[in-house]
Amino acid sequence: MRKSYRHIPGIFILTLAVVFVLLYHDMFSQKMGGKNTSGGVRTIYLIRHGEYDHQDNRDEFTGKGLIPLGIAQARLVAERLYSIPVKMTALISSTMTRAVETAKVINGDFPDLELIQSPLIHECLPSTWREDVMKGENPDDIIECERNLDSAFVLYFIPTPDENDRNDIIVCHGNVIRYFVTKVLKVDSKAWLGMTISNCSITVVNIFKDGSMKLVSFNDAGHIPLNMRTETGGKNEIKQLKLPE
Repeated sequence: MRKSYRHIPGIFILTLAVVFVLLYHDMFSQKMGGKNTSGGVRTIYLIRHGEYDHQDNRDEFTGKGLIPLGIAQARLVAERLYSIPVKMTALISSTMTRAVETAKVINGDFPDLELIQSPLIHECLPSTWREDVMKGENPDDIIECERNLDSAFVLYFIPTPDENDRNDIIVCHGNVIRYFVTKVLKVDSKAWLGMTISNCSITVVNIFKDGSMKLVSFNDAGHIPLNMRTETGGKNEIKQLKLPE
């Protein structure tokens, strides 16, 4: 026999409905990355520089610029960024040649953005569990590297100052991006070498008003054809842009 619920007071049903809505809102807020997701969200697009001239004997601040393949990779990532339906609000790069040149290519699609160069995010070697990688390294260089990257993280990975969204492009390096990802995920920073990353790939991070962060994507290189991709830590073939013979 079907039970009748007509005897249940309307106020009780209304209370249950309110509780359900509140619980659902709380669950949704947690899934979105924090207790307070209202207001503006800062989105950071971390771009690794394009492929560069490894045979150049000059230092990384005056030489080792992009090769034609690296320029093509930079143009592809610039087009990908331009296709995202948001207003980009900042363009920052490392002071190393390959990062500056990549950022300049991107700047061509975003002429309203001032290219700002930061010495805090140039390539360096943070501490890792890999003893073979750490062997022979100067401990002072590692300390300086992590000090710079930690300072950059505090400087750039912050909530928006108001209710408006921010979309910041940061062009830097493989080690730097992987180190930042460990900070976003709040895992041991020594785990950074457990990731590989392609040239001119996109890594996206959201920063909410309460300071919580969410890794949206890592090493997205879908805009670069497979025969044009190069990555760190791999045995990359020498790829050249030239007409077939």
